[in-house]
Amino acid sequence: MESAEAQRTALRGVMDGWKAAVDAHEPEKVASYFTEDAIFQGLHPYSVGRPGVAKYYESQPLGLKAEYKVLETRLLSEDVLLGYLSVDFSFVDRPTITVVLSIVLTRVKGEWYIAHYQVSKND
Repeated sequence: MESAEAQRTALRGVMDGWKAAVDAHEPEKVASYFTEDAIFQGLHPYSVGRPGVAKYYESQPLGLKAEYKVLETRLLSEDVLLGYLSVDFSFVDRPTITVVLSIVLTRVKGEWYIAHYQVSKND
């Protein structure tokens, strides 16, 4: 997977599923896109593992939607892919929050999962 387009395709494959689960307010489904030991840093204190990811998204308000744009990708090794994205989180009752998101995907048994997720506000 040397080409940038192949990297973006792999990243979008994970992020499209993540987005659909976020938009549908399905916390357990969101967590299924992460490795069992994923390091997760949203806008609250970090957690490790799928239960922390699910708890974070369970706490998000109904109607939350995510729109993302891939800014950069880097293949770190055959089974490790870095993604840098801009994400707009929109709400029913307050202004949209724009963040930057760094993620590291790892390939496990042929499937890509998020191993590291780090959000920063885009001020």
